[in-house]
Amino acid sequence: MDNLAATVQLHHITKLIAIDHRDCGAARIAYGAASIANPQIETETHRKALAEFRKEVAARQPTLTVETGLMALDGSLQMLG
Repeated sequence: MDNLAATVQLHHITKLIAIDHRDCGAARIAYGAASIANPQIETETHRKALAEFRKEVAARQPTLTVETGLMALDGSLQMLG
């Protein structure tokens, strides 16, 4: 978050795009193997995590617009909010 604050201050950014990816080892560690057991559950796990991220960014950087997505291993992107 400190890096983001510096980026906002130095470069006056107005939009942040955060992208998670499927088959994420960090998600497996953080939320357990069941949280990524199939594509639907995996999507919901990332949707919830990214919603929390958007909430945290909004609290710290209220002027930023935040978009989030989930990238498949083939490079396709599903926007989540």
